[in-house]
Amino acid sequence: MPLVSTKEMFEKAYKGGYAIGAFNVNNMEIVQGITQAAMEENSPVILQVSAGARKYAKHNYLIKLVEAAIMETGLPIALHLDHGENFDICKACVDGGFSSVMIDGSKYSFEENIAITRQVVEYAHAHGVTVEGELGKLAGIEDDVNVSAEDAQFTNPAEVEEFVSRTGVDSLAIAIGTSHGAYKFKPGQKPRLRFDILEEVQKRLPGFPIVLHGASSVPQEFVAQVNQYGGSMPDAIGIPEEMLRQAASMAVCKINIDSDLRLCMTAAVRKHLCEHPDHFDPRQYLADGRQAIQDMVRHKIRDVLGSSGKA
Repeated sequence: MPLVSTKEMFEKAYKGGYAIGAFNVNNMEIVQGITQAAMEENSPVILQVSAGARKYAKHNYLIKLVEAAIMETGLPIALHLDHGENFDICKACVDGGFSSVMIDGSKYSFEENIAITRQVVEYAHAHGVTVEGELGKLAGIEDDVNVSAEDAQFTNPAEVEEFVSRTGVDSLAIAIGTSHGAYKFKPGQKPRLRFDILEEVQKRLPGFPIVLHGASSVPQEFVAQVNQYGGSMPDAIGIPEEMLRQAASMAVCKINIDSDLRLCMTAAVRKHLCEHPDHFDPRQYLADGRQAIQDMVRHKIRDVLGSSGKA
């Protein structure tokens, strides 16, 4: 089975009231952990690659890892570029075998965002590749994406119809209060998502797939485990999972999850190395990291995304 586009995935998810998990991948163990969990749950899955991942693991290695995952699992898997910052990187991923790309023009003016997004859409669609655009700016840090809280802004629902019609995008990432990284809220601050914005966008774009970035929950047991075994992650707080499940039951068809994978894998590796100081074979501690990824993704698919049995 070849890579699939996100178009049919999202159509089914919208009608079914669930979301597809878009999990960031950087190496073999992460790819294996994600896809093994998806296979166990019989769930479609999106493996997404950031600019940082392409620099770290190299494009061709990542392509071959994902191809191997398809051979091993037989699942419908989409390979997606996360936060493409310009036309050139999107073109490189289209030409290099990705089935979906994101062009993040949110740092530009509305008209400039439309222009660059439309340019990517025209090229990608000519090659059978779907495109995700973005309106609004999420705060936080993820690889090369760094937006301060002062510069962040919610999506304006009054702009979404014009943006979608003029660009031709297949899905739209919006800003409703999520943020990148593990430090989404301050201690004592009540997590809040602007479901009123999501509802208004859903009314203006009926049947159109919406995407949530920065949607990791930062489970506190893993924060505690990292800190227990020599790490330092004070005050790391994420998005409550019940809010994500609510979003998945609405127009949100794709939920991006990265920090939770980094967190659980790091916690497992730290624990292993502290408990087994004599171990120096990477397979020993990376196996624990891979299992942590698998367990986390299984939980997300089953209890947050609602995509079990939907492959």
